[in-house]
Amino acid sequence: MKKILIIRFSSIGDIVLTTPVIRCVKEQVPGAEVHFCTKAAFRNIVASNPYVDKVFCLEKSLKELLEQLRAENYDLILDLHNNLRTRILKARLGRPSRSFDKLNYRKWLLVKFKINRLPGVHIVDRYLATAAPLGVKNDGKGLDYFIPEKDEVDLDTLPATHQNGYYAIAIGAQHYTKRLPVDRLIELCEKINGPVMLLGGKEDAEVGKMIEMYFTSEPYFSSETPYPNNRTVIYNACGKYNLNGSASLVRQAQAVFSHDTGLMHIAAAFQKKIYSIWGNTVPAFGMYPYTQDFEVLEVKNLYCRPCSKIGYSKCPERHFRCMREIKFEFQLPVIERRA
Repeated sequence: MKKILIIRFSSIGDIVLTTPVIRCVKEQVPGAEVHFCTKAAFRNIVASNPYVDKVFCLEKSLKELLEQLRAENYDLILDLHNNLRTRILKARLGRPSRSFDKLNYRKWLLVKFKINRLPGVHIVDRYLATAAPLGVKNDGKGLDYFIPEKDEVDLDTLPATHQNGYYAIAIGAQHYTKRLPVDRLIELCEKINGPVMLLGGKEDAEVGKMIEMYFTSEPYFSSETPYPNNRTVIYNACGKYNLNGSASLVRQAQAVFSHDTGLMHIAAAFQKKIYSIWGNTVPAFGMYPYTQDFEVLEVKNLYCRPCSKIGYSKCPERHFRCMREIKFEFQLPVIERRA
């Protein structure tokens, strides 16, 4: 096997979770040329990966992509997405392939009837099993995320309150039921009681601004505790950096709080201390942080949870207890200040 195509169209976290497969195939299959296929919006996640020889993107049409891939004459296709479009690609390319088992029926059992028949294996190891016939084994090195030098964030460009260290909170997630409500995010920030960096995309900037305004309002500053010592100090970085810039800020954080979303997996790639926040989804789906140093914040044994393997725009039960009742109990690592 000399030329191997790995397919994962989306999304951020799912693509980051494929990186052990990319690395292990490249390093363990003699002479392997590894190509990766994804959506154009996610190209930068793998563009700087030294284990990827070429990146192909789904842009305008599947037909156009098919023509590009057909010219490569692959020896093997590893389909780590396994949806309708990837099946069409594999069928029309007519090359040997192996596909990732998404275990959708077992997930449906857990969501619909709360019957857990999932294997208790992390999705990374299930991805790697797809490449097992190549003789590929887990090298134990975890996830990869490579940041181009131009996207690295210099801490000296941050507000003075955050230049000597901070705790990061990734406030976003694709679906409402995977995100803490604003008031609970504020409560979390107060519990942290230190320099907090809010991370997210442009779509999260408004929520970030609301949190920032709360901590800069006059009632908050009326406390007897002098600012900024031993106080929650917010920097809203949502929408101010591209994904690589946010990843750089994650890498330089003392610890990371995150919902079940992409920045959680990027934090795991950098082996950060992670406080993983779960609402309508559950770690049993196999997508918890792929690292040893993490804690799960969730409401266990809630009758309606999980209500979806992805998420909803509102709580189907209307009470949103999975996020409303999370207890913020954790011990933070002390910030290691720069010399």
